[in-house]
Amino acid sequence: MPPIPDRLEKGRPYPMGATPDGLGTNFAVFSANAEKIELCLFEPTGRREVARLALPDCTDEVWHGYLPGAFEGLIYGYRAYGPFDPARGHRFNPAKLLLDPYARQLSGQLRWSDALFGYRVGGMRGDLSLDRRDSAAAMPKGMVVGNTVDWGDDRAPDVAWSDTVIYETHVRGLTMRRSDVRPHERGTFSALGSPRIIDHLLKLGITSVELMPIHAFLQERFLLEKGLRNYWGYSTLAFFAPEPSFLSTGSLHELRAAIRRLHAAGIEVILDVVYNHTCEGNELGPTLSFRGLDNASYYRLVPGDERYYINDTGCGNTVNLSHPRVLQMVMDSLRYWATAFRVDGFRFDLGVTLGREGNGFDPGSGFFDVIRQDPVLSRCKLIAEPWDIGPDGYQLGCLPPGFAEWNDSFRDGVRRFWRGEEGQRGNLAARLSGSGELFDRRFRKPWASINYVASHDGFTLADLVAYEYKHNLANGEDNRDGHDGNYSANWGEEGPSPDLAIQETRARVARAMLATVFFSHGTPMLLAGDEFSRTQRGNNNAYCQDNDISWVDWEQAQAPQGRSLTAFVARLNEIRGRYPILRAPRFLHGHEALSESLRDIGWFDETGAELAGEGWHADGGQTLALRRAGRTPTGGFDILLLLLNGRPHPVSFTLPEPVLTWRLLVDSAAGVVPEERGIVGQTAVEGRSVRLLAAHMAPHAAPSPAPRPAASPAWPPPTRSDF
Repeated sequence: MPPIPDRLEKGRPYPMGATPDGLGTNFAVFSANAEKIELCLFEPTGRREVARLALPDCTDEVWHGYLPGAFEGLIYGYRAYGPFDPARGHRFNPAKLLLDPYARQLSGQLRWSDALFGYRVGGMRGDLSLDRRDSAAAMPKGMVVGNTVDWGDDRAPDVAWSDTVIYETHVRGLTMRRSDVRPHERGTFSALGSPRIIDHLLKLGITSVELMPIHAFLQERFLLEKGLRNYWGYSTLAFFAPEPSFLSTGSLHELRAAIRRLHAAGIEVILDVVYNHTCEGNELGPTLSFRGLDNASYYRLVPGDERYYINDTGCGNTVNLSHPRVLQMVMDSLRYWATAFRVDGFRFDLGVTLGREGNGFDPGSGFFDVIRQDPVLSRCKLIAEPWDIGPDGYQLGCLPPGFAEWNDSFRDGVRRFWRGEEGQRGNLAARLSGSGELFDRRFRKPWASINYVASHDGFTLADLVAYEYKHNLANGEDNRDGHDGNYSANWGEEGPSPDLAIQETRARVARAMLATVFFSHGTPMLLAGDEFSRTQRGNNNAYCQDNDISWVDWEQAQAPQGRSLTAFVARLNEIRGRYPILRAPRFLHGHEALSESLRDIGWFDETGAELAGEGWHADGGQTLALRRAGRTPTGGFDILLLLLNGRPHPVSFTLPEPVLTWRLLVDSAAGVVPEERGIVGQTAVEGRSVRLLAAHMAPHAAPSPAPRPAASPAWPPPTRSDF
């Protein structure tokens, strides 16, 4: 290290974080309530503190200083002085080394010690006591890094929303069991960008990978004490730094290289980001960064009893996005990932929390307003989880334009229909149609509905058809964790079964659910490994299973059943891409008459009768025919007829008027594409399966549209009173 001066120069309050300029490094950190902040410098290993220098100036509540001769690779942290008054929300403790909220790379790992807590653990006064032990030896530190990168000819894929197909995956779990990847690269960004992974994604027709959290996250003490690890990563420690364990080389360029390779293949990268809470937990949690720098600003505290945290997230604390500097930090983080790493979009965990103001959830909150007008971020794909556990926390369909939303109503409705529940026909029709009653307002598009039957949170697709109950004992919580309402069925035996009939039923139902996802209006999302029946052995909350329970089993992908299902998924996606009507740019309600006997969309029962009124509930409502039609460039119409049979036995469907000659595109009962053309009048659909038929009506064969609007649609449009 070069000689360290006795004091820092004043520097500048912007940009935030540690910014090298070739001659030195500027440091800037926000705290509205601190009385003094010290910059702590460490020798290259991070073990020994070599200097403490007070930041000499504070401008608009940003403390700043400039260190000449400080270059990339410098290891640093902060100490903050101020009142320790938990009752008023202040928890300053200069004995605790604090990670810079803007740290762009971490050095060293957190080692659990009671010294990490701002209070005396086990003391009579609990979190009201003051612990004076130095925490530096147990803390990771920030590393000064530059941001000059040559991206060469990299081009964002810029996939249209209507063409988007999402593959949700985990950086580590995706490649830990890849024998063709070098051992030290497995589970890292290097492996994510490997040619074989990309080839697999292209084979499926994936346009966008959605990565579970890659921000540096905490390994919770209670999990480590049980021999477990935080696998999912929803416990953010640093919003600007990638998780160190995902870097096989230790270089940030490894992530950039992976993104460049995915971009070159036409695949976008979407990050699952957690800005609703941090890893510091509630008042009994450790003091690692935000709590020590300015607890009362960074977190939402209980009004009148600021010792305690508002817990709308269920994770102990809630980030205070109503504070302009905290909101700035989140926006700076998002722009950093969008520019320094060229990621293409973000999925916001507990998105409702981000939209909370003092009076509750507000779709016009500061967070939504700022991100929607931002010239960089507004052009990214923006996806939100539309719920949290706070008051009025379920807001599906209520987010503002520009956002897509995870649609758990789709997930649950599809599961309930295919496990054989009666009375689900109307609900399924709405899901197939893009959930227009939820999303068709404020000129939103069908792509706003992210359609899925399985995600990281819950059963995998294979487990949905093999388990009726969660099996989470491996989590060490006596099977009390995870959801109980899974809407799953085991079809005769819990877990793996040697019974060939049970195996066939499970495979058939799984294929039917996949077909429903890809043939619904909206944006399809596939959970990694579902294309070849990945199992978590009935664990529906594998957040702490960093092992083969969670890791993708690529040997299973090479088995005959795995190859067959993968080919089936690729076929579904190919058909979705071939027919624009499956990617409709607007919601269809049956209002548009394409001819005297053909509307843009129509719903029918198995007799060919158009559904209306009580017909939706007749005969248990376990069958449905959905017809969609769209104009072709030559003036004719492409017509698709989706036939769904949720009953256990075959059903003969009478094909609705007008009489057309159909060809079979998909039969989920067979799992392959049968050669069947010239279908007229009727066709049989096997139990618990889907058939997709296609027909074409030439321009001269299509009667002119009726001069008056078509009859009232069978499915009522959503209310538009909120326009």
